[in-house]
Amino acid sequence: MNKKIIVLGAGLVGSAIVYDLARTKEFQVTAADINTNSLEKIADLPGVKTEQSDLSNPDTLRSLIKDCDLVICAVPGFMGYQTLETVISAGKNVVDISFFPEDPFGLDDLAKEKGVTAVVDCGVAPGLCNIIAGYVADKLDEPAYYHCYVGGLPEIREWPFEYKAVFSPADVLEEYTRPARLVENGQEVIYPALSGIELIDFPEAGTLEAFNTDGLRTLRHTLGFPTMKEKTLRYPGHANLMRTFRESGFFSSDPVEVDGSQVIPLSLTSRLLFDQWFMKEGEKDLTVMQVVLQGKEKNKQIVYQYDLLDHFDQETGITSMARTTGYTCTIVARQLLKGMIPNQGICPPEFLGNIPHLFEDLLLEYQKRGINLVETIK
Repeated sequence: MNKKIIVLGAGLVGSAIVYDLARTKEFQVTAADINTNSLEKIADLPGVKTEQSDLSNPDTLRSLIKDCDLVICAVPGFMGYQTLETVISAGKNVVDISFFPEDPFGLDDLAKEKGVTAVVDCGVAPGLCNIIAGYVADKLDEPAYYHCYVGGLPEIREWPFEYKAVFSPADVLEEYTRPARLVENGQEVIYPALSGIELIDFPEAGTLEAFNTDGLRTLRHTLGFPTMKEKTLRYPGHANLMRTFRESGFFSSDPVEVDGSQVIPLSLTSRLLFDQWFMKEGEKDLTVMQVVLQGKEKNKQIVYQYDLLDHFDQETGITSMARTTGYTCTIVARQLLKGMIPNQGICPPEFLGNIPHLFEDLLLEYQKRGINLVETIK
């Protein structure tokens, strides 16, 4: 009998996950979301069952997942930790891309007690970049530094933002406000988000700006690179515009009085921005990522560089960010179901990098989906 997989959340990325799982007809796939519009878009996929449900209700969630062999969590970040805790408590293996702000290792003891494998942060960044880091760290005798530059962008630049939200817009704004935790000389350091702006030239994508965001997540503690940073990529000028919004209070959650009414600036800003950031029919995106790692291998300095440039899928209408994030998740989900991942407990993607043959299998599966990761060794 085909394995049963439930996908919690059917948004931009969740729907891509459902599509990839359903296309081979090897699984019984259920998609659950509170938003009926999201479910309607995938209801015609062969073999897919949809459930309109409030996933924030633990009792509802436990009922939904009780007969499943694997859970994929693609809910918004603000509800990710609670959702993951409920899934683990139910004893279900899970692959998670909700990118919640809490420390996932807070659930490690529970996952081990339940005999659960919980792969967290399993997208493109975090996700693929972590797997690369774990893969290379296992080769290096003395790791030196890890740098990741990554961003999802519209193919066509349009004033004033030159940006479209290719994942949850609320999570985008979180990137612009949460302090960025980096590692320098073996010590964690904290910088404001949107700081450290630098211009970098990328083949085909052109000149992009990179700025500090809080993307290292578990990497800060799990690997031995004394210098680690992740920077988000946008078209030049975007970071300073967002800094102006932030410093002017538009991203604040503290109410202000306007004509006798209490207004939350972030709610108003979100309402105005999200309509303009929404990708309209016919608009295309691209994903740019470069991961650079250096260290000593057999007493020689060596640099590993991985470059990714992915485009909107014209045939399926799936965005590049949804492809690169969602398909990383589905490939790892397949690997977990095939028994390739022996780890129990909380398993960040860097733990996958040193599992024999897993990285090679990942690259092969990417190629089948038209995603090309280029390795350069210097």
